[in-house]
Amino acid sequence: MIKKRINKTALGAMFLAVGIVLPFFTGQIPQIGSMLLPMHIPVFLCGLICGGRYGAAVGFIMPLMRSFLFGMPPIFPTAIAMAFELSAYGFIVGFAYEKARWHCIKSLYRCMIAAMLGGRAIWGIVMLVLLGIGTEGFTAAAFISGAFLNAVPGIILQFIMIPGIMLALDKTHLVPFGKNEKAKFYKNATD
Repeated sequence: MIKKRINKTALGAMFLAVGIVLPFFTGQIPQIGSMLLPMHIPVFLCGLICGGRYGAAVGFIMPLMRSFLFGMPPIFPTAIAMAFELSAYGFIVGFAYEKARWHCIKSLYRCMIAAMLGGRAIWGIVMLVLLGIGTEGFTAAAFISGAFLNAVPGIILQFIMIPGIMLALDKTHLVPFGKNEKAKFYKNATD
C-alpha cells in the first residue's frame, strides 16, 4: 500500500515536471500554447495512470506553479481558471477510467470526451466568476472561442497522443488494457 502510494506520488511529480517544461516547446507564445494545449496532456496521463485524485492535484498545481515560476500563463484570470479546468480534467478522466468495465481505446476515448466537456464547463464557470457577465466581462462568444474553436488543434493532438502513449504502456504491461479485473491483476503484480 505504501509502495503504491510512493509510486503514484513519484509519477505525479514526474507528470507535474513534464507539464511545466512542455510549454517551452511552443516557444512561450500564448497563441500557439492556447491552440496546442501542452499542459493538458500530462494531466490526462496522470489521471489515467495514477487515478483521479492525483490527476486533480497535478492539474490544479501545474498552471499556478508555472505562473509563479515563469510568469506564463498570467495568474489572473488565465492560470486560476486553468487550475480548476485541469484539475477537473485529471479527476474526471481518472475517476471515469478507473470505474470503466473495460480498459480499452473505446473506453479511453469516452473518458477523455467526458473530461474535456466537464473541464471546459468548469473553465467557463470560473472565468464567468472571475470576469463577470457583460460586454467587458466573459461572454458566450468568448466561451465558445476559448473552450472549443481555438482548442481544436490541441484536442486533435490529445486524441492522437494520449491513446498512443497508453497503447505503448500496454505493450510494456505497465498500464494494461483489457477487462478491469485483468488490468487490476497486472497493476497489483507490478506494484
